[in-house]
Amino acid sequence: MSNPLLAAHGLVKAHGPTPALRGASIELAAGEVVSVTGPSGSGKSTLLHCLAGIVRPDIGTVEYDGARLDLLPEKRLSELRRTEFGVVFQFGQLIPELTAADNVALPLLLAGIPRSAARERAGEWLERFGVREQEAKRPGEMSGGEAQRVALARAMATDPRIVFADEPTGALDSLAGEQVMSALIRTARESGTAVLLVTHDAQVAAYADREVSLRDGAVPAHGSPSTVPAALRTQEVSR
Repeated sequence: MSNPLLAAHGLVKAHGPTPALRGASIELAAGEVVSVTGPSGSGKSTLLHCLAGIVRPDIGTVEYDGARLDLLPEKRLSELRRTEFGVVFQFGQLIPELTAADNVALPLLLAGIPRSAARERAGEWLERFGVREQEAKRPGEMSGGEAQRVALARAMATDPRIVFADEPTGALDSLAGEQVMSALIRTARESGTAVLLVTHDAQVAAYADREVSLRDGAVPAHGSPSTVPAALRTQEVSR
């Protein structure tokens, strides 16, 4: 695609002696919803973490809006995750001591928005995800599906350009998972937000515009396993 919003090329990443990514490449256009699928251990979460700037690849490049994301200083990466990226994990990772409203307001406060405006916007996003009635409750007082929709509201509250969702329905039953995905995709479409969705569930992947299959840390070409250049294999082993 021409001028993708996010593009990764030849990503190699190892966790100690274990290779997680073996030359993976992927692109994401503005406003596009892309699912990354593959079996457990195929490198899906590691790919998402590299794309979101949470970890740096050992080899390869990640470009966001034309700039090398993998070369940015940590301070700038943190700023992007507060303002232009939204991240949702399998278990939501809400702060248990805070109410739903305070969880959603937190990234807004960190971005310098006054408390009253942050609380008002948090209420609006909770309303959009159908959990406004949960705003005074803490995560332990909500169902899994409700808590995950609060996590989605928190991820969307800063009007990010990209939401990275790592198995967002993995801890939910099928009904709650469907509600969460419907809310995420509907809201992303309304906001023009791109979504990079990692999942092992074919029904969840079906919400995406396009599916990218990951196998053994690489994206197969035309259904065949991708090959990793010998130089990359050598460098993987040495890391």
